[in-house]
Amino acid sequence: MTRLQALDPKEATGQAKELFNGIQSKLGMVPNMMRTMGNSPAVLQGYLNLSDALGKGSLGGRLGELIALAVAEANSCNYCLSAHSFIGEKLVLIDTDTLHMAREGRNKDPKIAAALFFAQTLVEKRGRVGSEDVDTVKAAGYTDGEVGEIVAHVALNVFTNYFNNTANTDIDFPVVEAETV
Repeated sequence: MTRLQALDPKEATGQAKELFNGIQSKLGMVPNMMRTMGNSPAVLQGYLNLSDALGKGSLGGRLGELIALAVAEANSCNYCLSAHSFIGEKLVLIDTDTLHMAREGRNKDPKIAAALFFAQTLVEKRGRVGSEDVDTVKAAGYTDGEVGEIVAHVALNVFTNYFNNTANTDIDFPVVEAETV
């Protein structure tokens, strides 16, 4: 059972209604996570702003989805695992084996694998990575800016993981459950 109530977009007012209208026009629906974030338009706006900014970053949508899966698995967030598995497969067209490997921090491409490993290291060490961790991801071919973007993707996904785990958000995607608890 949910612990925070999702708003009905048809009954929302003010800034929440405006944000929901924008999401509806872009996605064709307002996912439950965003409906729940709408209880505080500041929370929803913050999520949308960072998500939009990172979508325009140099890492691209594919790596962003893979990082989201690695972080969601590390935080046992079934909502995010479900959402990003669906988005990764249906919208970004990532094969299911690659999606599953990302949850384990792995990829056949060594550069992508380094980013996923770094993302998981950030979660594990709560952001307190060492020089060796940063040097390793940079040696794989990431610039200082791209390392910053990986950190930002991790932060965005930790936020959504914590939000959904707190809210116990109803999953409105095909359900995927964490293998680690």
